[in-house]
Amino acid sequence: MIPEIVTPSLALLAWAITGYILGSIPFGIVIARIFGLGDLRQVGSGNIGATNVLRTGNKTAAALTLILDSGKGAAAVLIARSLAAEDAVQLAGVAAFLGHCFPIWLKFKGGKGVATFLGLLLAYFFPLGLAACATWLATAVILRISSLSALTAALLAPVWAGLLGVPQAIAMCVALATLIFIRHRPNIDRLVAGTEPKIGKK
Repeated sequence: MIPEIVTPSLALLAWAITGYILGSIPFGIVIARIFGLGDLRQVGSGNIGATNVLRTGNKTAAALTLILDSGKGAAAVLIARSLAAEDAVQLAGVAAFLGHCFPIWLKFKGGKGVATFLGLLLAYFFPLGLAACATWLATAVILRISSLSALTAALLAPVWAGLLGVPQAIAMCVALATLIFIRHRPNIDRLVAGTEPKIGKK
């Protein structure tokens, strides 16, 4: 189930562009430079997200990256919700996710979108976002593997959407979860091989 399309096409395009621009801000790279951590793309996995920032050993920088990457997804949803209909809200959130994964400023080589995904879910329907975050946290505490936590949270997000009474979010969750799995293909290979690093490993 998806929201009824009620917003004019040009307005939807404007919301998609707005969401994309918000999502494409590479906060990980910005924070790493501010903290003197070098080019994040040359550190660890080369990813621009909070997990890779944590591999530098700077927990403050990693926390700020997590907050800001989550916040841009939430901001896209909240801005759209304050001014537009439900179809535009979902589109802005999805576009923010795509902006993080494929930012034009970095030649479309961005992050894996997990923090932005969780942020937009929290803003879209707080109980749904909270359930997804709790899933990530529980998996991380037990297994200490960030990628597996992300994959588990993404996989269960559509289930939580159905159980929590927001069926209009199921299709969005499925689409974003699919992209998260695609973005995590190298991680999945390492998980299968038993070589995926633990959280906090430099």
